[in-house]
Order: sequence, then structure tokens, then C-alpha cells
Amino acid sequence: MGSGATTAVRAGCLALALWSAHAAWSPALAQELGQEFEQQEWKEQATHLPAFPVPQDLIRTHVGVPNSFEFFVDPKSLDVGTDGIVRVTIVARSPAGAENVTFEGFHCSARERKIYAVGRSDKTWAQARNPNWSKITGNQRNPYLADLNDHYFCPEFAPTRDKNQMLVNLREGKGEGMQYAPGQGGP
Repeated sequence: MGSGATTAVRAGCLALALWSAHAAWSPALAQELGQEFEQQEWKEQATHLPAFPVPQDLIRTHVGVPNSFEFFVDPKSLDVGTDGIVRVTIVARSPAGAENVTFEGFHCSARERKIYAVGRSDKTWAQARNPNWSKITGNQRNPYLADLNDHYFCPEFAPTRDKNQMLVNLREGKGEGMQYAPGQGGP
């Protein structure tokens, strides 16, 4: 056997040994060895309502779904909590100028959203009546939520930890994995 073949055999044996060691390691084995594997239970942190959005501060988002509505995010309200929830105020504006204002949370690892509060016409918040988590699906009545979740707030089921980068992406319409440029498929 030449030195190249011997090296290949040794490399194969090493790979097999490493794979075997990895396959043998498990939480059960760790417990036998006296090590504890604790799974921390997720707990949502307390949520505080932000100041009501100011129109000139809003960032128009470029979501990848055709829609007659325009969608905006209030950069001052954008926050990534220690619980992994991205909280933000979203403004949906109809072609006639009517606005729906909501303060929402995006639970990245679960791909869910929750409405904490709804904006009133007097520029105050009304606490949501039923603030429960609901699944975000791409074919729902509000597909812009899936775009915001998947491309701006929670790419790969994890929050974008850098709030400033999130804001840059929103301003430039460059959500992660977007298949279009601003003005080509977005509103």
C-alpha cells in the first residue's frame, strides 16, 4: 500500500472513530455521567407599549407580495427582546389613506405573531382583547406578515440581533432571501 492509500485509510478510520464517538454521546449518556442537560422553559418578558408612531419617522417596507396597501414600520418601536421576540409598530395604509396601526410581536423560533395593542384615532393605544400567539403562514389574509417575519425580523427562525442592520434592511428593501428588488414585486 502506498503512502497515499495509507493516509486515506487512516483518515477514514479517524472519521469513523469520530462519528462513533459522536453517535454514542447523548443526553442519556450525559446523565449517566452525572452531567445535567437542562432545557430552559421559554418565558415571554413583560411588554411595554411604545410611544404612538410619528408619520415622518415611519419606514415604508418593501414586502414581496402585490398589495394595494402600503406597509410601514416605526423604527423607534423596533426592539429585540431577551426572550427572542421582535416587537414593532406596523402601520398599514389603504389607497384611500385609512390606517391600521398595531404593536406586534414576532416569536421567531415558533414563527408566530401576537398583537399587543391597536392604535386609536386619537393616537393612543387600546390593549388587544385577545393577545394570543397565532401561526404566521404565507397564504393568510396578511401575507406581508410572512415577508416581514421571514426576511426582515426572523430569517432562519432566529431574530436578527442587530437592530441597526434590521433598520438598514428595512430602509433599503433588502430583506434576507428576498427574490426581488424594491419596486419589482413589492408595493
